[in-house]
Amino acid sequence: MQDALESVGGFSDMFGRAAGVLRRNDMNGWTRAAPNLYPHQWSWDSAFIAVGLARIDVIRAARELMGLFSAQWATGKVPHIVFNPAAPPRSYLLGPEHWAPVVPPPDAPDPPRQTSGLCQPAVHAIAALSIWEAADEMGTDVVASNARGLVKGLYPRLLWWHRYLLTERDPEGSGLVTIYHPWESGTDNSPRFDAALAAVEAGELAPYERYDLQFVDESSERPTKEEYDRYLWLVELLRNVSYEEEEIQRSHPFLVKDVLFSAILVAANQALLTLAEAIGAPDEDRALIEAWISRGREGLRSCWDPELGLCLDQDLRSDEPLRVRTVAGFAPLVAEEPDPARRDVQLKKLFSPEFAGNAALRWPLPPSTSPEEARFHPRAYWRGPVWPVISWLLWRSLVRAGEKERAAGLRRASLEQLAAGGFAEYFEPFTGEPLGSDDQSWTAAVALDWLAQES
Repeated sequence: MQDALESVGGFSDMFGRAAGVLRRNDMNGWTRAAPNLYPHQWSWDSAFIAVGLARIDVIRAARELMGLFSAQWATGKVPHIVFNPAAPPRSYLLGPEHWAPVVPPPDAPDPPRQTSGLCQPAVHAIAALSIWEAADEMGTDVVASNARGLVKGLYPRLLWWHRYLLTERDPEGSGLVTIYHPWESGTDNSPRFDAALAAVEAGELAPYERYDLQFVDESSERPTKEEYDRYLWLVELLRNVSYEEEEIQRSHPFLVKDVLFSAILVAANQALLTLAEAIGAPDEDRALIEAWISRGREGLRSCWDPELGLCLDQDLRSDEPLRVRTVAGFAPLVAEEPDPARRDVQLKKLFSPEFAGNAALRWPLPPSTSPEEARFHPRAYWRGPVWPVISWLLWRSLVRAGEKERAAGLRRASLEQLAAGGFAEYFEPFTGEPLGSDDQSWTAAVALDWLAQES
């Protein structure tokens, strides 16, 4: 099968090179996000990695998720970082010591599973379904059967994770997930959070060193020191209350209803519902998941901006929408919005000059922030560069919406980008220059999945 995949679509040897990235970043049961800049296990990175691994080793793909979920908190929260105890000292800011509260929360995993106290978008059920479907394609052999058994064992933890997000992170019952830090969005320094973050007054912080700047240029690519001060202050506040959800909701200065996180959760609930049906889960599970899907879509409709044709995050502290044109605005598309009129608006916007239809782009792929936005920057992390994992999410949404031609175009352009620039973390949208970390695991993983589509 691998030989066939390597030659499809004119992308000779890419499959083997992508598999090699995951092999080199394998840490004996889990995968580091990148060789240097990201030496630990990140939550949504691992979900994308499992999608790619499902194309080469379904058992290893399932174990990727199992390793992550072994650090799940008693509340159901899946932490956004599980720390690598073998990582060199001072190899990443922040280390486990920066997350540990004065009073350990009773719901955190026991040592030695050291984790952060935040979470990230819930791509995991989508990955679990990818593993199940890949095993089904293999037929009834022992490996496929074992993989399905591992996914079946993961199902209760996935349900528990989603329940946490739709209760503790949505006490209002809005269908929208509340994040406590821009890092929880997965889109860290996106301009979508500028207004909410500007209202946060950072207190006194101990001196700190930015290890990311050993590998990436701060002046053009990374968040500024002012942004980092606020990021670290928010972590300090969360530690001080031992990550107690009710206290955070009451007093934390940064509370945002995140539409992209919420949309990914809707898509993940769709995947979880398919899994529930496949494994014969109880009827009450299926009814609950169906209700979550409906509630999530209704919540996203409440954030719709008809003038922009996008969904907007909601700042709960100012009670205002965060009116910035970013890829997060395509939340209805990611959530498989059933209304044809709204879906058509989203499709037109996605391929307009505001995003993937901009004539100056090296490839017709959506920048993370619209080039027509005042706060757009083509090299600065989530303020403009193209991220292959976001292109994959949108491609998947197009496939599921029946937009085969548009999906094929997005996939082809993405593979051309990777063929030219390698498996970089993100790309300059106009020149195609690879930026961020090299040999990024989740970039290689989505390449594997894209290449497998033609086999």
